[in-house]
Amino acid sequence: MSSIRVLLADDHHLVRAGMRVLVQAIPLCEVVCESPNGRHALQQARDLKPDIVLMDLLMPEMNGLEAIREMPQVSPRTKVIALSMNTDAQSVLRALRAGASGYLSKDVSPVELELALRAVASGRTYLSASVSQHVITHCVDGFPAATDPLDRLTPRQREVLQLIAEGCTTKEMARKLQIKIKTVETHRSQLMQELDIHNIAGLVCFAIRTGLVSASQ
Repeated sequence: MSSIRVLLADDHHLVRAGMRVLVQAIPLCEVVCESPNGRHALQQARDLKPDIVLMDLLMPEMNGLEAIREMPQVSPRTKVIALSMNTDAQSVLRALRAGASGYLSKDVSPVELELALRAVASGRTYLSASVSQHVITHCVDGFPAATDPLDRLTPRQREVLQLIAEGCTTKEMARKLQIKIKTVETHRSQLMQELDIHNIAGLVCFAIRTGLVSASQ
């Protein structure tokens, strides 16, 4: 079996350090890079073309879901395994719809981490045991189509919404997204119109409620 080259994306240094130890203890697996947010992960994936990205879903600047959606554009052969403390069916299905090839709870065992990496590297989808039952139950009960309110927004609108929720000013958003201040204002106006939310506090609450950011950020 050829080696599996892994990129770690998580905004917590200690989490990345722990994951690095676990991954590099697996035969024929190596960590090629670490990233603190989705945007950096995409940049590194473009340059390094890893086989797999272990992607935390809640990160600053660009969250894991947006990075998963954009990954095929920068590194088409790179697979993504989503990492999260959330094990509810909607979080899992949201990640899979975005393009993830696997979903692991952050309390996953080293054995299951190895199973996931090898399964995804060979082209299969892998859900950790702690989340698969939730998904099965949810699907059996019936999962209505198009229930994710974030699907109503464009990728850029979701980026702007995340930065608003993280407390960035209009100038800061323009710098991070490399667009004009007036363009940021236009996106914010369109967001409010699309969601029928007409104040910043309401947008922040919406971002937290839909899991775009965590309440602790």
